[in-house]
Amino acid sequence: MASPNATIRVGFCRLSCLKTGILSLKRAFYSPSRLLVGAIQTNALSRFAFEKKHKESFPLLYSICTLIFVLCLLNLEYTKAMNYQIDAPGSAIRTTVKLPASKSISNRALILNALSYSAYDVENLSDCDDTNLMVKALNSNDRDFNVGAAGTTMRFLTAFLSKVVGEWTITGTERMKNRPIKVLVDALNALGARIEYMEKEGYPPLRIFGSALQGGEISLPGNVSSQYISAILMIAPLTENGVTLHLEGAIISRPYIHITLQLMEQYGVRASWTENTIKVLPQEYKPIRFTVESDWSAASYWYEIMALSKNAEIELLGLFKNSLQGDAAGAKLFAQLGVGTTYTKRGVVLKHTGNICEKLVYNFVNEPDLAQTFVVTCVLLNIPFRFTGLQSLKIKETDRIEALKTELRKLGYVLTDRNDSILEWNGERREPESHPVIATYEDHRMALSFAPAALVRPEGIEIAHPQVVSKSYPHYWEDLKAAGFSIRESAL
Repeated sequence: MASPNATIRVGFCRLSCLKTGILSLKRAFYSPSRLLVGAIQTNALSRFAFEKKHKESFPLLYSICTLIFVLCLLNLEYTKAMNYQIDAPGSAIRTTVKLPASKSISNRALILNALSYSAYDVENLSDCDDTNLMVKALNSNDRDFNVGAAGTTMRFLTAFLSKVVGEWTITGTERMKNRPIKVLVDALNALGARIEYMEKEGYPPLRIFGSALQGGEISLPGNVSSQYISAILMIAPLTENGVTLHLEGAIISRPYIHITLQLMEQYGVRASWTENTIKVLPQEYKPIRFTVESDWSAASYWYEIMALSKNAEIELLGLFKNSLQGDAAGAKLFAQLGVGTTYTKRGVVLKHTGNICEKLVYNFVNEPDLAQTFVVTCVLLNIPFRFTGLQSLKIKETDRIEALKTELRKLGYVLTDRNDSILEWNGERREPESHPVIATYEDHRMALSFAPAALVRPEGIEIAHPQVVSKSYPHYWEDLKAAGFSIRESAL
């Protein structure tokens, strides 16, 4: 595999900085929530604007880049200080929604596309931050990568770069620097990689010395993030000896591992999975034309809206009954909350059935990204629940269990948790805050799952830092407006 250039040439800097600056200004005026991707995380712009040699060689360009960079910073800070006040539609919801493409599939397909040396572009890619950052990194000539808050990108790129000859660094936001990655790093080093911690042991940023990997036999806890496992599996066939991966104990997020293996098979690589052992022999990926399906986790927020609406007609485009995504299980689970699903050639049509359970009990070990949606939906429908298999929620963008408890308490609901994996609500209430503002903790799914609360609260709901939805569903607010929701900006 041809390795990216180790240094940035002046000519590249000039073009990259100008292009990034223009795009960043456009984002500042038209989509401020995307500035983090467009400006702050563009290494070329910041590097060019603040390197003395470039100031001396290109004084006018230096001044322009500096101005753009400062304007972006100021605009980003303004955007961060904005809340959204969300109110329910004044009439019944009648809407057709073009959902974003699956982030999980998009990011895996991009890695496999690169590993296969494909000349084809992956079609219908997600336009979320994680995927944009993955595209930017894979197309970059840089050696230093800032992936922001994109956990998937951090993990997949760490494995990918470990086998690309060269010296690389990868970092992210302050939250990312506190998300553990030791399990993955240890596993890759055991396969022949050389990865070092640049700051705190066990956490990004990382320095990666890419080289050919030997492969071999390793063991991982079955309850770690499936992204660690997927990252290893995708590079496994390109190691000298292949990889035999033993998963110890209970395996969480099986569907996400299945997505990875099914996509690898579409790209020409077969693996065997027997009990708790996955074996991948040395093989070559084959380039293919690939189109990404719509995101079932994004669909869950419209299922929530249907469950909370007295009268609604919602069509969701691009969803398949026989989906690769484990989160497609949400359709059957929402049936217990009164939402029926009809599959069509275009996607799905949602309808009310009136069949609502008295208590919802479910193990989310295979669909952890749906947990927030169901927690919020259940309390707003006054349905007690007991949800298990939530251990991975502690290490997501935030500690999602604590975040849910804290924010729902503001609305008057008292949840309890046990063993870092169980969350339940038995109907206990308290006096809600007079004007609650839902904190999002740099977690897109907090904003996405709480916004539908406007349907059952006469005063609506206020969401802090709503731009976080860009991580997985950038046009969510626009889709809500099209469905009739009122969304107003308000400064902190």
